[in-house]
Amino acid sequence: MSSQPLLQTAPGKRIALPTRVEPKVFFANERTFLSWLNFTVILGGLAIGLLNFGDRVGQISAGLFTLVAVSAMLYALVTFHWRAKSIRQRGQGGFDDRLGPTLLTIFLFAAVIVNFILRLTAPGNGK
Repeated sequence: MSSQPLLQTAPGKRIALPTRVEPKVFFANERTFLSWLNFTVILGGLAIGLLNFGDRVGQISAGLFTLVAVSAMLYALVTFHWRAKSIRQRGQGGFDDRLGPTLLTIFLFAAVIVNFILRLTAPGNGK
């Protein structure tokens, strides 16, 4: 056996080795996207219920929840395509998402607070 390394290069040169991306990485990206869409469909169903069966306050809240749901759908779509492009280009960056869930939580919390404030200050609440 020789003591020389298998791949020899000149000093300062790098060897480009092809990296294989596992199919599970692509499927994980799709699964995450579908999970986000599942949540937005449920949120949209809540908004439609408020719109159809609610009073004026319910209709305003339905608009807020619809806005949050559509924003989350667009964010999920942009994130899905960004991750897919990065996976195709074999990017080694982090694919974790800290911004999306945080913003979604803040906007949902704000929509619920607005709903409560409107409900408490609406005329005809026994005051």
